[in-house]
Amino acid sequence: MHLDLVVKWLQEALFHPLPGKESHLRMSPLPIDVRRFVQPAPVPHKKSGVLLLFYPRADGVYFPLIKRPSYTGVHSDQVGLPGGKAEPDDPDIIRTALREAEEEIGIDAGKVTVLGTLSDLYIPSSSYVVTPVLGYMKEAPSFVPDSREVSKILETQLTALVNPSLKKQTRLKAGNGLELYTPYFDVYGEVVWGATAMILNELIDLLDQNRK
Repeated sequence: MHLDLVVKWLQEALFHPLPGKESHLRMSPLPIDVRRFVQPAPVPHKKSGVLLLFYPRADGVYFPLIKRPSYTGVHSDQVGLPGGKAEPDDPDIIRTALREAEEEIGIDAGKVTVLGTLSDLYIPSSSYVVTPVLGYMKEAPSFVPDSREVSKILETQLTALVNPSLKKQTRLKAGNGLELYTPYFDVYGEVVWGATAMILNELIDLLDQNRK
């Protein structure tokens, strides 16, 4: 799978309605929190942007996931996409995703070509509406993780992600003693679940549509 082909597939897919909820539901933890799928999202809520950044290496197309450090918060130790909350000075959510990715993993945001956005997803535990931004760089970046926000960068090969064997299921303890039975992606032994898994599943569906 070459970067030019991935870019072409995604450009074509973004001209059509996104699968959104259909994709998200298949990777949603059980019991399903119906608040995720209320349109419009509950008020009040905050906005955030995350970046799906594609880049080439000798053996294919990659994108970075990050593992958060341990801290007091709902996303402690979780694997996700680089990104964060919108600031008042951000002109739009795309700029939010680029700025946050630059801060967290040290990329040069000016070298990212933005393709568009995937479906918004509401995160009930933190009251954020997350917008996934799709972008690419023609050369692999030199990552410089911010140790305060990133404990590890997981460079993930796109062809590996679309392998069905990476989709598994497990039980996780959530807040307030709630136990969730959740699908997840097994990436280098890390459990990639929740909103990140739901976003990645929509990406897979878009790629599958154009590979057929």
